[in-house]
Amino acid sequence: MEYKLFDAEYRLMDIIWEREPVNSTQLCRVCLERLGWKKATTYTMLRKLGERGLLQNENATVTALVGRDQVRQYESQAVVERGFEGSLPIFLTAFLGRRKLTREEAAELKQIIEEATE
Repeated sequence: MEYKLFDAEYRLMDIIWEREPVNSTQLCRVCLERLGWKKATTYTMLRKLGERGLLQNENATVTALVGRDQVRQYESQAVVERGFEGSLPIFLTAFLGRRKLTREEAAELKQIIEEATE
């Protein structure tokens, strides 16, 4: 399944992930406050994301059908594939640029790499 979200979709899903299960009327109020969206905009976005199988809105209760981590994983893999020839080392080199890692960051990355190594 494709978990690509456009910016506005991600912002709505972010609110849903924070609050789910959330009443759709309450969600409209939060979207008005945080995003400046009218009720119709929120419901249109809910309908579109529901049609794509990313959330459900049943009995005025909205829940995500896909997790934040799933979306992050899909999107990060797509960035590496599309922009860096599928190479994680090329991506990390570009991402870090001239930035230096703290010892804590380096240790955490080392542990992640060790756990992911076959």
